[in-house]
Parts: sequence; C-alpha cells; structure tokens
Amino acid sequence: MATATSTPTAPTGAPRSVRRHPRTACTGRRRPTVIERTVTVRGGVQLAVRDQGPADAQATVVLLHGLCLDRDSWTGQIDHLTRQWGDRLRVISYDHRGHGRSDSAPKRTYTVTQLAEDLAGVLTALRVTGPLTLAGHSMGGMVALAYLGRPPADRPVEPTGLVLAATAAGRLTERGIARLLANPATNVLCGLAAVTPHRALSLLSRPLYAALALRCDADARSTLSRLFTETSAAATTLDTAIGFLPGLRSFDQLSTLGSIRAETIVLSGGADLLTPPSHAHEMAAAIPGAAHVHLSDAGHMLLDEAAHAVTAAVSRTIATRIGARSRSVSVNHIPGQRHSQLAITA
Repeated sequence: MATATSTPTAPTGAPRSVRRHPRTACTGRRRPTVIERTVTVRGGVQLAVRDQGPADAQATVVLLHGLCLDRDSWTGQIDHLTRQWGDRLRVISYDHRGHGRSDSAPKRTYTVTQLAEDLAGVLTALRVTGPLTLAGHSMGGMVALAYLGRPPADRPVEPTGLVLAATAAGRLTERGIARLLANPATNVLCGLAAVTPHRALSLLSRPLYAALALRCDADARSTLSRLFTETSAAATTLDTAIGFLPGLRSFDQLSTLGSIRAETIVLSGGADLLTPPSHAHEMAAAIPGAAHVHLSDAGHMLLDEAAHAVTAAVSRTIATRIGARSRSVSVNHIPGQRHSQLAITA
C-alpha cells in the first residue's frame, strides 16, 4: 500500500519562509504553495513527488516524464498552468523510480507496467479525485496508457483528460531509432546492466554504441551520440536507461486504445527519431474522439520545442471539465504546425 509524507515549501522562486500565496502580476491570481512529498510504493521504493495546489482544486493534472528525464522537464508547463489556473488547479509531478530524486530499485522492476502501478500508488496516497488529466511525454505517455490498461479495480481514479506527447502505444522496435532495441548489441548492453559496475558499464557502452550506430543514418547517429554522451555523464542515469530497455522492447498497449474514454490529445513531432509520427497517427485513429496535433519541424523533446502546444493541450482538457470560459487559440505560429485549434482559458 502506498503511503505519503510531505514537507511544505514556498512557491517556486520565493524564500522558503514565505508560506502565503503570492499573486501573479499578469492575472492577479494566487500561485499555489508547493509541497514536496515522499510517496512509498511497492518494495519500499520512495518516490519524490511535487504537489502544487489545493487538494480540493476543481481539477488535477499529473505530469509523467520520459526516460532519463525527471519531473523538472515539465517546469515550463507547470509555470504556465499555475499562472493560468491559480488555485483552481492541482498539479502533481514526480520522478519515476530510478530517476531524479526518487529511489533506485531492482532492475526487474524497471518496466512500464511497474511504473503504471507506481502511478496508481501516487494517486491513492495523495487521495486524488477527478476531474483528472494525465499528461505523459515519451515513456511517461506509455505509463499513462499502461495505467489505463489496468483492470478498473486497479485504477484508483479514472482520468477525464489524456495528453500524449511524443510517445507510442507499442511496436517500438519497428520504427525509428527504437528499432535498435531488436539489435543483438542491445541485448549485450542489457545483460551488462544487470551485472556490471557503473564505471565499467559506462566504458563498455561506447563500443556498443559504435556497433549500433553503423545501422543508423546521420541524423539517427547524432541523436544516439547525444544520448550516450549525456547519460554516460551520470552513471545512475545510464544504468537506469539500459535497465528499462527490455521492458520498452516488449511494451504493447495497442489493445487498450479503443477502450479509452478520456478526452485525448496526441502530439507528435515530424523530426522525432525516437517515436516517429506514425505512432501518433496510430493512437489518434484508435482512441475514440482523439485529436492529433502534429508539429512537423519539432523533434522528440516537445516539452521544450513546442511548449505552447503541449500546455494548450493540457489546458483544453482542464477547461472542458471544469466549465471554464475559454477562447480558441491558434498554435499555427509554430513552424510547420498542422492547422489546429486548442482551447486555452482567457
């Protein structure tokens, strides 16, 4: 059973001694207090959770980050959402096991299925009720889909909104750089992760990267190079990344898509080499009533490259559920953006 402990802190950017709700200059609305929590889930793993806004807010958003990232990857969206909605919205973000300030865990638990169970534990421990929007980037989107694939009795809250950014529902080994997951060199790397100390693993990953890169075009090699360079700088991140690879290879929630009833917005980047747009087309076609926003010039990091579009998508699911007055705002000013309108509160 998941449990939570908490430490109240001042709003972001304010002195720790400040406990009131300062008003933003642009809207006059109060910015909710941030509470840093620790939620203990299965196996005694402690997750670092940031809880912002009142527990009885009109709506809640839970933000799920991608592999090798952490909750801070959503900082831009959180800033805009809290300025826009004030204390009408509760925003929850946390580090997955093995990431950020959360505990590491046995490698056998580094699966999307386990992360979906962790999400259920966080929702239970924090006593989240609807309306709820789940927003996931990359692996975070897969966690949201895996949560929706759990039996109804194992879903403590039924989300009313779903935002899927640069992610997939399965068949990762068939498209983009993720096809490398089927490469024998990847099997070697995954095996090493289970038995090799961090420093040795970091050194051994370089020749394995070279072997994988032979099968890629120039753009894919550039992306792979950045991934290995950045993760080798932090051995724990590299260890975590490799630990999750087998689970990502077998991840498949395609059969879940047709049963999703949440208002769903799928976002994709035309230059995304990790989760190519074909995944988004597949999800949008299979989820009843889903909208698809395609940004042809954006890559995999939509939270940075198309921050406005992601924020607007989350805001639309919020406005729909709490009956807020909204206006249609175009995101066509983003280069390569397919014509699409997203609702954002005035």
